[in-house]
Amino acid sequence: MAPTFAGIGLAVADMDTSLAFYRRLGLDIPAGSEKAPHAEVTLPGGIRLMWDSHETMRSFHPDFSPAVGDSRVSLAFACADPADVDRTHAALVAAGHESHLEPWDAEWGQRYAVVLDPDGNSVDLFAPLPT
Repeated sequence: MAPTFAGIGLAVADMDTSLAFYRRLGLDIPAGSEKAPHAEVTLPGGIRLMWDSHETMRSFHPDFSPAVGDSRVSLAFACADPADVDRTHAALVAAGHESHLEPWDAEWGQRYAVVLDPDGNSVDLFAPLPT
């Protein structure tokens, strides 16, 4: 039997800050998870999104060092409509998160924006443009 894709893991410097960011994007992360060295949530379709603190990573991988530059993961969140891309981007930036790409109408037919999560991972926000 072939392995089944089951999850995406993020190594994070600050569990509180990271989980707060993803809660702002609507993920229902269990209360109290920010106090644990590992947190996870099951996404629609059954894939898990998991967070491990840098300390947890080092507990089983002593040579672990956080990714730098563009070698990080990129996650994408579908928004309700183009205006929701703008609202979500603005709310995240107002909460202190860095905008990587301001909202724009992409040539492939979507309103698109990119913010960085607290660990520098790209988080894409998108919605189809009206036809």
